[in-house]
Amino acid sequence: MKIKLSFFLLLTLFSSLISAAELINLSNKELIDLQKNQNALIVDIRTEREWNSTGTIPNSHKLQFFSPRGKYDTEKWLADLNKLKTSKDQAIILVCQSGNRSGRLGNMLTKQLGMENVHHLSNGMMSWVRAGNETNIKCPTQFACK
Repeated sequence: MKIKLSFFLLLTLFSSLISAAELINLSNKELIDLQKNQNALIVDIRTEREWNSTGTIPNSHKLQFFSPRGKYDTEKWLADLNKLKTSKDQAIILVCQSGNRSGRLGNMLTKQLGMENVHHLSNGMMSWVRAGNETNIKCPTQFACK
């Protein structure tokens, strides 16, 4: 009986490890390909100040996760995210300034909440801008844009 129970527990653990969701790191090119070919949802989790500073990736959605002080409301953010999704299994690409916050959020979504098909842009908007990729930037008329 002990052997059967041990075997069952090991099998259960092994199968959960196999099916565990994992955050996928993307390059700029992979982000573009995923957006074009799979209608991926790009979610920019930065602050308003950061959006205004560098602009956003075209066709991305602004959905701030961390406040400037590092606080967050996961439940509200997930509800807002679900309003943006066009299908339950739509790929989600998280974007932040350097890849740190999007990596932290992505790991939380995949490891703690079991979400699948979650990606994040490696090195964030810094790499996107440095590579010369297009951004959408809206400048208030009284300020000069960078």
